[in-house]
Amino acid sequence: LMRPLQGCRGRGVVVGTVTLCLAAGWALQTPGGVSLVVPQPNINATVAQNILLSVEYSCRGIATIEWKHVSSWGTTSIVEWKSGNYVNISTVYKNRVNTFENGSIQLLNVGMRDAGYYFVTVTEEYGTSAYGTIIVNVYEIVYEDLHFVAVLFAFLAAVSAILICFMWLCNKSLHMFQKKTTHKLTASTTEEIELETIEC
Repeated sequence: LMRPLQGCRGRGVVVGTVTLCLAAGWALQTPGGVSLVVPQPNINATVAQNILLSVEYSCRGIATIEWKHVSSWGTTSIVEWKSGNYVNISTVYKNRVNTFENGSIQLLNVGMRDAGYYFVTVTEEYGTSAYGTIIVNVYEIVYEDLHFVAVLFAFLAAVSAILICFMWLCNKSLHMFQKKTTHKLTASTTEEIELETIEC
């Protein structure tokens, strides 16, 4: 009596396992589910640089991608598009944004106002969404300071060259003056000797 019960239990475990596997397979094939990866969540840029806000999404259905910018100046919608369909770029970002199939965008010619938080939302047609955030820091290249340092350095170099030339000329003049004075002294001494000789 015990063996048939064990056989039934064994069959029940096999049937349960097969049913579970089929259910898991059916769940994986069912539409729904979106994933989003942000490989570089923090970007440092300088003014007038082009930057890539890189993401990678995957989903089973058609996705809608939306990017927004949040800063101290407020929230601005950048772009929204549906994979394989329309692209709707806001007027503020016209001619400044390139979109990519993987959900990434490229911002062209960034300025100080482009610093802040960038939020991307990927929504699948069945309603599932995934969110990502990228922080962008924009730094200004201070050309004025560099220009001032370069001009100051050139000015100091010129002044140094002029002073060196002036010192060289002074040195030459001094040598010439000493030579003339020595020559006059020698001439007057010779005359005195000649006078003394004549007087004798």
